[in-house]
Amino acid sequence: MKIGELAQRAEVSIDTVRYYERDGLLTPAGRQPSGYRVYGDTELKRMRFIRRAKALGFSLDEIRGLLALSTDPDVAEVRRLAVAKVADVDARIAELQRIRAGLSQLVAACPGHGRADACPILHALNDEPSA
Repeated sequence: MKIGELAQRAEVSIDTVRYYERDGLLTPAGRQPSGYRVYGDTELKRMRFIRRAKALGFSLDEIRGLLALSTDPDVAEVRRLAVAKVADVDARIAELQRIRAGLSQLVAACPGHGRADACPILHALNDEPSA
């Protein structure tokens, strides 16, 4: 299959396929005499793996590690990486909840009218006490 078909079947853009090739996540396919790259089921499977791992929040470096581990018969390291990713997601959720709580307090304190120099949101962002 050509790059457009690979991209469509993997549900990514052509630019994404090219980027993963440049980044070494996808082995550049062979070329036809016409110069077109040729991709097979192996590249499609890899692209889908990368897309799903990205959707779960894994970075490209982490995906590279998962791909390397995918041929290892012992999945203990894969599990360890997934557990670490869950902990990372939990930490990000906690941080987002903290941010949400802070923003909610600022929104509740703001009347939504009046002068900018009396705005509690702008005061907080400037690290000034509200008037």
